[in-house]
This record gives sequence, C-alpha cells and structure tokens, in this order.
Amino acid sequence: MRAALLGAILASTAGLYGQQPSPTTPAAAPLTLDEAMTAALAANPALAAARLTRDEARAREDVARQRPNPELAIEEQRDYPRDSASVSLPLETAGKRQRRIAVAQAQARSGEAEIARLTAETRNQVRRAYFALAAAQRRAAETAELQRLAESARDAARARFEAGDVPRLDALQAELAAAQAASEADRDRGLLTGARGDLNALLRRPLDAPLAVSAGLDAGSAPPAETAVRLALASSTELSVLDLGIAQQQAEVELARAEAVPDVTAAAGVTHYAPPDFLWGWRSALTLTLPIFTRGRAQVRLEEATLARLRAEREAAAARIRGEVFSAAANAEVQRRALLRFRDEILPRAAEVERMAEDSYRSGQTGLTALLQSLQAVHDLRLQAVQAGTDYQNALADLERAIGAPLP
Repeated sequence: MRAALLGAILASTAGLYGQQPSPTTPAAAPLTLDEAMTAALAANPALAAARLTRDEARAREDVARQRPNPELAIEEQRDYPRDSASVSLPLETAGKRQRRIAVAQAQARSGEAEIARLTAETRNQVRRAYFALAAAQRRAAETAELQRLAESARDAARARFEAGDVPRLDALQAELAAAQAASEADRDRGLLTGARGDLNALLRRPLDAPLAVSAGLDAGSAPPAETAVRLALASSTELSVLDLGIAQQQAEVELARAEAVPDVTAAAGVTHYAPPDFLWGWRSALTLTLPIFTRGRAQVRLEEATLARLRAEREAAAARIRGEVFSAAANAEVQRRALLRFRDEILPRAAEVERMAEDSYRSGQTGLTALLQSLQAVHDLRLQAVQAGTDYQNALADLERAIGAPLP
C-alpha cells in the first residue's frame, strides 16, 4: 500500500517539470506575441478612428488651397450713368495662402504622430495582456498538478487508514491538503479565464474564445539604461507628438504674421449711358484696409506665447522621460536577475529537495505529512518563479511605455 501511494505521488509530481498544460487550457494553436500585436493593431477601434483623420487632413489642406472668389456687382439707377457693372477680386498678400497650406500640412503630420502614439499604447496593452495570460497559464498548470497530487495522496491515505496502516490524522491531513489544492486550482482557473478574456478583448474576438500563448515569461530583453534613454529621446511617440505640435504652432505664428498684413481688393467695371459725356465708360479701384485700430499684433503675440509654452512643455517632457526610462530600465534589470536566479539556481535546488523528500518517504524516514509539506514548499517556489516572470514582463512593459516606442 505504501508503494502504491508513493507511485501515485511520483506520477503526479512528474508532470510539474514537464510543464504540461492544465485541463482548462484550450486546445488552440498558441499565439505568438508578434501575431497578437498584428491582430490587435488591425482590430483596435481607437486606431481605426484615428486613421480616419487622414481624410480630414486631406480635406483640410484642400480647404487651405482655396482662393477667394471674385464678386460681380450690377447696378441700374435713374441717375447718370444709368447702368454699371463691376468685378472685384480680393488679392491676398504676404503669402497667406501658402501659410494656410503649411498649417494644414503641419496638422496632418500631428495627426500621424497621434496615430503612432495610439499604436505604441496599444502595443503596450497587448504586451501586458499577453504575458498576463502566459503567467495565468503557468499558474493554472502548477495548481492543477498540485491538485492531482493532493487528490492521489488523499485517496491513498484514505485506503491506508481503512486498512489500518496509518492513523486517522494522516487521512484528515491529506483531505485538508486536497481541499486546499482544489480551492487554489479553482481560483487560478478563474484567473486564467479572466486573462484570456482581456487578451481576446484587445484582439476583438469573443471574450470566451479559446486562446493560448506560446512565449515564456523569460522572453524579451531590456537595453542598458543609457541606451534606453537615447532610444526614448530619438523614438518617443510622446516627444514626436510634441515636436510636431511645435512645428504646427510655428506655422500658426507665420500665418498670424501674414494675416496682420492688410489685403487688397482690385475692382474694374464699365458704365453705360451718361449723356452728354459718354455712352460707355469705365472705372477701376483698389480697396485697402487701413490698419489703424486693429493691426493683428495681439494675435501674433498670442501665437508666439503658445509656441513658447509648447517648447517649455517639450523640455519638461524630455526631462521626465529621461528619469522614467532610466528608472524603468534599472528595474527591468533587477527583475531579470531575480528571474534568472529562480530559473538557474532556486528551482533546480527545489527539485533536488523534492527528490530527497521522496527518497526519505520511500525509505520510511518520514511520513506522508512531511512529504506533502515538502511538495507544497516546492510548489510555492514554482509559483514565486511565475510571479518573478510576471514582474519581469511588467517591468519590460513599463520600460516600453516610458520609452514610448517598441523595445528593440
């Protein structure tokens, strides 16, 4: 009976090292991180809405390219000359049309930068959800194996108690361990369902659709802190949005300066029937707004003040990003070392402890309770390793968000 119990325990623990999927893991082709990114970027409704601004930008540029229409005036009166017709045409000065086009083009570039920012944000959300599901899969597999182990031990202990080989305490302890393992497995299966739903939502799939991921929690790497800072200053979508906003505001300043210059309206016309002086006559005119009360300087000062504010905000953002990226890169390195310590040192030694506990139980030096406690301790270490992997992936996601661009 003792050999049968040990065989059941060993058969159950063997699956822990093979990382077999839990029964709740869907039988679906595992999804890679790149596949998840591609699917999410194609399906994200916020990005789809942002891409529609490209049509707006093209239309806005077409509006900016428009020229003022001429005006036709026809008069007939009892006084002389009886009839007259004139055409007037506003003439824009100081390159106003070119300035309007430049503003529209700068707005279009700002829209593209906003699309890039939303793309980076979506990628970061997918990374977090992807590795949250990877961690949930690992936890569910670990707790499912522990549940099978505890149930096998419970059944064997019950049989030994009924045979009179062990006291009632052994059977009760085995039943308690099985109940605790079942509760933990139920909890982790629920967490797995939630993590799968989160990633399905980003992929615009049914929330309960089968989904599994293939990457491990040790995937990815963080660049050194100084390299990460340089990457952020060169590629940050936040800084890109600010830079293009500054360029757009500079175009607004140039347009305001141009609009401060008065336009001219040229007019030409003919008159008819003004006896005895003439039968047909002509006239021409130039109309110019005199900049006496309003000269447009206030608008120019407003646009220049806005430009100065945007430049100051850009400098502040760059300083903040430097600090955030440096801190996030340092944290990612700390979490990477912790994960490697679990993978290369702690878990191999835990496996050795587990084997020694099994040998001790087989030789009769320890009882079932001591064996179950040893197996539970090893299980806890494996869950800590999963948490270390989760912390590492969260640190990478924090670094990617701080950089504002995909990790290399």
